[in-house]
Amino acid sequence: MSDDKVKRIHELNTILKAASNAYYNENKEIMSNYEYDALYDELLELEKETNIVLSGSPTVSVGYEALSELKKVVHESPMLSLDKTKDIDALVAFVKDKEAVLSFKEDGLTTVLTYENGELVSAVTRGNGTVGEDITHNAKVFANLPKSISYKDRLVIRGESVISYSEFEAINKRLSVEDQYKNPRNLCSGTVRQLDSAICAKRNVKFIAFQLVGIDDSLGLDTISKRFDYLASLGFEVVVHKKVNKDNLADTVSWFEGEIATNDIPSDGLVLTFDDIAYGESLGRTAKFPKNAIAFKWKDELATTSYIETFWSASRTGMINPVAIFEPVELEGTTVSRASLHNVSIFEDYQLGKGDQITVYKANMIIPQLQDNLTRSNTETIPEFCPVCHAKTSIKDDNSIKVLYCDNKECPAKKIKSFAHFVSRDAANIDGMSEATIERLIENGCLKELSDLYHLDRYKDIIVGLEGFGDKSYSKLVKACDKSRDIKTSAFLYSLGISNIGSSNAKLICKHFKDDFIAIRNASVEELARIDGIGELIAKAIVKYFNDDKNIAVVDSLIEEMNIIKEEYSESGLIFDGVTFVVTGSLNHYSNRKELANEIESLGGKVASSVSAKTNYLINNDATSSSSKNKKAKELGVKIITEEEYISIKNMEDD
Repeated sequence: MSDDKVKRIHELNTILKAASNAYYNENKEIMSNYEYDALYDELLELEKETNIVLSGSPTVSVGYEALSELKKVVHESPMLSLDKTKDIDALVAFVKDKEAVLSFKEDGLTTVLTYENGELVSAVTRGNGTVGEDITHNAKVFANLPKSISYKDRLVIRGESVISYSEFEAINKRLSVEDQYKNPRNLCSGTVRQLDSAICAKRNVKFIAFQLVGIDDSLGLDTISKRFDYLASLGFEVVVHKKVNKDNLADTVSWFEGEIATNDIPSDGLVLTFDDIAYGESLGRTAKFPKNAIAFKWKDELATTSYIETFWSASRTGMINPVAIFEPVELEGTTVSRASLHNVSIFEDYQLGKGDQITVYKANMIIPQLQDNLTRSNTETIPEFCPVCHAKTSIKDDNSIKVLYCDNKECPAKKIKSFAHFVSRDAANIDGMSEATIERLIENGCLKELSDLYHLDRYKDIIVGLEGFGDKSYSKLVKACDKSRDIKTSAFLYSLGISNIGSSNAKLICKHFKDDFIAIRNASVEELARIDGIGELIAKAIVKYFNDDKNIAVVDSLIEEMNIIKEEYSESGLIFDGVTFVVTGSLNHYSNRKELANEIESLGGKVASSVSAKTNYLINNDATSSSSKNKKAKELGVKIITEEEYISIKNMEDD
């Protein structure tokens, strides 16, 4: 089978999915219908010719599966960890006069796949090496996994389930700040353990094969490199690898190191495995490690520099974290000038003082860290007052670790969450104002109140001087803030962060008062509670908020900066006037629930977050689902309809 044809199948999958995403989710065309159809037909022919169909292929109609729990599965043979080294000479000594294969050690979730009769029958996570979790329902929707293969006997493959850096960043952009993931591995781990495979399907999880452990001996696949080639011919994406010996090993390690900057798949090192499988197996294993392979971790590049000071960074939790500032040095190809010291205990251990000679490095070639203080003058002190609000600080014991806290409950640093909510998509929608940016602006005194977002020009010199910023970044930020000055009444009400007021509730309230914000802020509990969908709890929260002097000051200062836009509300004639919907489950005709909700509201309807006696329709494409909303709808006699039925109702009303 031609490797070029397999490669082309993967390319076409990527191109066609990108085109579909642009068309359906971003309302733009990156290719004509004619071009799309031609590429689609080419993919269809290649799939027929090679018998390789990826699970995420545009030619496949995917059926999603939801489970109540993940089953535990005992592995047929234990999955051992590898011995590790940071020394290239140790790799050379390991190889001796044998040939080996050097490959990336991908940073995801190790997974074991089993195919029978050409079909995937099992996917199990590594777990503790002996017992893993069954994630077969999710593996069937991995973006690059072959749905069927030409090999019909039993096939067992080990590999890494991963989410790329680019996909990780795209997913985080769609999430609220508090829901964002810390790194691709955490996102992948949570994704493949989802009980509903529809969630996994949306996150483009990939499987990168690194070991073929079960195969018919008659095929003659007696080396690692042959098995990699065979897996690739079956349509699997194989880990980046190269054959090596003691003579070219060091140069090949350098090549991999150079690839890290552009590698979209997270990696935390390399794996060196003897190419001859029989030889490797003959070496046996220790109590902890197999002897046929060894892992290589990048040796940390150290640099010596002069310590300047410690910057104490106030956080939203009240914790004040020490950050070491030092003379800039080059590490792993970039300039660094600061490193987190994490807490008071670590700060005290380094015994820092201005001018001390310190050694720094990048952990895993990414995160700057102090390695040692060679001088230890120990003259740096712990601040008695918060660097943001100047209130008294205190040192608390947190599991035997000393941590510095600000005792002021009203410290601006603790306002990060309110700022993050205000700038979020359904509120002021200030593009580029991430929680990390907010925190840095607060730390440097640029933000104290929400209205300060519209006066960043006062702090241009400070912002431009921040690490990672510059004139261009500053200009984009100011432009985004200015753009947000025009805001709908419902978005403004939601942006204030009033307890229990979500985006949908804000729209209901504003529609009732016809976007009269003065009427809303002066409304009584009784007036608010009479609004369909707004109960007494929410009504009391609103009244309490607008009776607080500090909140009144915040709102008034924002009104001075913003242009609150009233929407047109028709008295009659809208087809869903007085009709309440709840939307749940995955959608086929709308890119997401928000798009459908916006359409319903534009037609006069209401969209609630939960089913109640006032709900007219629950839109769910799976009427047999055992979800809580389906159960509640059946209990209350609320009609459950599909998207198609909703569209039919809408079209009938239009006629």
